[in-house]
Amino acid sequence: MSDVLLPKNLHEVWKIFDKSSETLVYAGGTDLLVKLASSRVPHSTPNVLVCLENIEELRNIRETDGRVRIGACVTHSRLLSHPLIRDNFPVLPKALRLLGSPPVRNMGTLGGNICTASPAGDALPALYLLDAELEISSQKGSRFIPIGQFIKGPGYAELQSGEILIAIWLDKNNDYTIHHFEKVGQRNALAISIASMAALIKLSSEGIVEKIRLAWGSVAPTIALSSEVETVLIGKPLSQVVLNEARPLLNQAISPIDDIRAKAEYRRTVAANLLIRLSRYNGHDKV
Repeated sequence: MSDVLLPKNLHEVWKIFDKSSETLVYAGGTDLLVKLASSRVPHSTPNVLVCLENIEELRNIRETDGRVRIGACVTHSRLLSHPLIRDNFPVLPKALRLLGSPPVRNMGTLGGNICTASPAGDALPALYLLDAELEISSQKGSRFIPIGQFIKGPGYAELQSGEILIAIWLDKNNDYTIHHFEKVGQRNALAISIASMAALIKLSSEGIVEKIRLAWGSVAPTIALSSEVETVLIGKPLSQVVLNEARPLLNQAISPIDDIRAKAEYRRTVAANLLIRLSRYNGHDKV
């Protein structure tokens, strides 16, 4: 059985790290505690579990010089209700609204969703599109890394020994008029995604795509991006005909697998259908 420690500040975290080399850090624990109970943690059960949820620095949201800093232990529920997030990054709450159940959203944290590094993490496609920058801290200081460089593969994030994720930084300056997130699971609710897609789009007054960014979840080892698909769509309306033209390029960008939830070919079909469904915005400049 592991000891559970609840440090009140980062200084106490570093002291714990100095005393024990077998520690495992968590916040809400919605993923980790289930894995521990079922013996699915990749390594042996650690001697010490370090819960970060009492560290105030990791629980606040603030604006600094046109950027928003989200503490890694901010819960999904708090993000859903916070005006800085709702008003500036609506694609993120649209994704979080579909994440798990109310109890999971009340406990689960944004930092945990990132560090779990699951391709099915509902927050991740939105964070990739928002160019989230992660603040990683250790006793030696802090470093910053784009989320796309931090997540290396399923369950694998670039955290060195003695490091923790303490914050997520987002730039406020974006002029996208459409913030979209959609996912498909085995049920209408409380389901891990078979495939998901986030989109940021700016349309001209004539309904022509001026800017677009797209990201897919659950269809590759990490979040899938395709600048080729985006390039095809720029300068054109979001019609089904145009979106279908981009479908072959999407197939080149994703590499889904067969698993207990779906076959790879089904995931390909769903990912393409999510792209085609953007035609609902054809002729509309804000959603």
